Order: sequence, then structure tokens, then C-alpha cells
Amino acid sequence: MEKHDGRETAQSRTGDRGAIGDPWYDALASGWGELDGSGAPAPAAPAQSVPGQRSAAGIYLEVQRSAAFQEVRGRYRRFVVPAVAVFFTWYVAYVVAATTAPDLMARPVAGAVNVAMVAGLGQFASTFLLTWLYARHARLRRDRPALELRWDTQEMTRGIAGSTSMNGSARGEGGQW
Repeated sequence: MEKHDGRETAQSRTGDRGAIGDPWYDALASGWGELDGSGAPAPAAPAQSVPGQRSAAGIYLEVQRSAAFQEVRGRYRRFVVPAVAVFFTWYVAYVVAATTAPDLMARPVAGAVNVAMVAGLGQFASTFLLTWLYARHARLRRDRPALELRWDTQEMTRGIAGSTSMNGSARGEGGQW
């Protein structure tokens, strides 16, 4: 069995992709996560941009700083932070009660069903409820603005070398998903 370093194999499968500015072709993986000889991590190679042309990194930073992006992130945080706090508190309360108050947890509720069993099933029920609430919140409050940001970002990066080939391959020939 022959061993390949990957570069020749990738070239033979994809043709001359380096000519169209494929960023993965130009960036070698060597040096990523390796040490520079002094024990410190090797610095990442800076992105090279053509003068007078916006880089993909610049476009993404511009979008990240935009009010629309900040609004989407704010909506996400306003839901997730309280939801995580409430769910984590409920989980810890269950664990603490199970370990420190065994008499309370052993108290029968109905027949052989005790408080611990009801609280344990409540953990499952609250997990499903939180999942449903998260999906509903995302669908109603974040998906449309996030999708608009995505399309706007793709339009801005369309003219940058390399991104056209990656966008075209992801969307197919007809430009649809």
C-alpha cells in the first residue's frame, strides 16, 4: 500500500484548484499547533489580501460588528443564559435533595411512586420542554434574521477568489440547496 502526503492525491482528484485561489490548497497544515523551537506555539500565517479588494476575514468582521448580527446574538443570549441558569439550578436542586434529604425523596406520592421518581421524571420532562422552547424561540426570533445575514454575507464574499468555488459547490449548479 502506497503512502501519500495528501497534496498530490488532492491535486489529481480536483484538478488544478490552486489556479482558482482555493484557500485550502494555498494553506499548508504544517505548523498548525506545532512549536516554533522556543517552546511557544508557532504564529499563524496572516491572510494575504489583494490591495483594493476586501478580504473574507474583513467581511466577516464587518458583519460581526453590524447591528443586525449583534441583535441576533443578543436574542440568543437573552434566551440561553436564563434558560441554562434555571435548568442548572433545577438539576443541582434535584441532586442535592437526593443526597441530603433521602427521607423527603422517599416519601410516597401515589402507591410505589415516590418524590424522587417524580422529580427524576421531571428532569426528563423539563429537558424536552427546554428543547422545544429553544427550537420555538430560534424559529420565531432568530432564524429569519440569521438567514438574512447569511445571504448578505455570501453576497459580499461572492467576488472574493476562492469563495465562489466553495459557495458554488455547496449550493449546486442551480444555485439552490
